[in-house]
Amino acid sequence: MDQQKIGEFLKALRKEKNLTQEELADKMNVSRRTVSRWETGSNLPDLSILVELADLYDVDMREIFDGERKTETMDKDLKETMLKAADYTDDHMNKVMKRMQILFICATICGALYILGVCFGPETASALYSFAEGVLLGIMFGALILGIIITGRNFKKFAEWKQSKLGRTNG
Repeated sequence: MDQQKIGEFLKALRKEKNLTQEELADKMNVSRRTVSRWETGSNLPDLSILVELADLYDVDMREIFDGERKTETMDKDLKETMLKAADYTDDHMNKVMKRMQILFICATICGALYILGVCFGPETASALYSFAEGVLLGIMFGALILGIIITGRNFKKFAEWKQSKLGRTNG
């Protein structure tokens, strides 16, 4: 990141809005000296202030970080890329949600069968009956735990660990 280039860009944006450093400082609740430091490139605004500046100047954060306006072609290419990424994400999330539905259905069925077996089963259970109850209980808890893992924050780390154990890489 070229701080001087960013500073010059911030200065140009301020002048486009016909604002003085003092007026901008008042809007951002900082000192005029702070604005001056941003525009000379000696300091950069905090991220929260950068977001406010991007809104005020009606520019993209990437433009501020690059220190220049994006071109029409860049904007069009970025939109196309973002649409493709969104489509990919939607497809992936649909697959994950279908898997989650199957896990939930399995857990529900196994839980219901287990409860029915406990409530209405024979008082003296055979070894096979006890084994079936254990399998149902295991499937139910396994599906629930897997659902928690998949929907948790650390699923990506878990998936990467799994891929490393299987000897696969993403690339």
